[in-house]
Amino acid sequence: MSRESTNLPEYWDSYKPHRGQGEQPAPAADVFAWTQYEGHGPAEELLGRPRAALELGSAEGKEAVYLARTGVAVTALDFSTEQIARARRWWGPDSPRLTFVQAEACDYLTRTERSYDAVFSIWGAIWFTDPDVLIPLIAKRLNPGGVLAFSQAEPIEGYHGPQPMYGNGLAGRKLPLLRWSYGPQWWADLLKRHGFTDIDAHTLPAPNPQDVGTLMVRACLPAA
Repeated sequence: MSRESTNLPEYWDSYKPHRGQGEQPAPAADVFAWTQYEGHGPAEELLGRPRAALELGSAEGKEAVYLARTGVAVTALDFSTEQIARARRWWGPDSPRLTFVQAEACDYLTRTERSYDAVFSIWGAIWFTDPDVLIPLIAKRLNPGGVLAFSQAEPIEGYHGPQPMYGNGLAGRKLPLLRWSYGPQWWADLLKRHGFTDIDAHTLPAPNPQDVGTLMVRACLPAA
């Protein structure tokens, strides 16, 4: 396992669908959603018009599938062998522009020679990987003018940085997880240090303002 992440792939093996229900039918891939609330927030327009895109932490793969169906060549990466195997069963035969890859994000970005017009993460690997390590690796694999966009839960006020938790609750096998939670200004400063411009980092409030909002971040590399 990469030194950049202390998370165990075993947790993600059972992340979706719910445990104990057996194989589930493929979900609909008819929307591109960044937030945890149905019909809320922006869609794929945040990515611009990429020809090639990389998703970090694709899980069930429905956003990657949606994007591939619009003509984008998508690489969908996930840490879990189970997630990737299921996604290939669900989507592989009908998605020729979509490639599923099982790998840890930093390891993949370090060894790949491919470059992308867009890199995105929807409550995915950017939330669960040390951003001081991950963001410069992403910058190296983005084409000039390329877009980085990601979403995750807004941080709890006053609690920023790596936050440990047990992924499967307080019973059973120890499955430690780390989430790196920071506010919009922290992300803007980090991205600026690594050469990104046109940075938009903000918290999108939930439809009900009392509910948990979504951290939304988008930034670009300068065009050549």
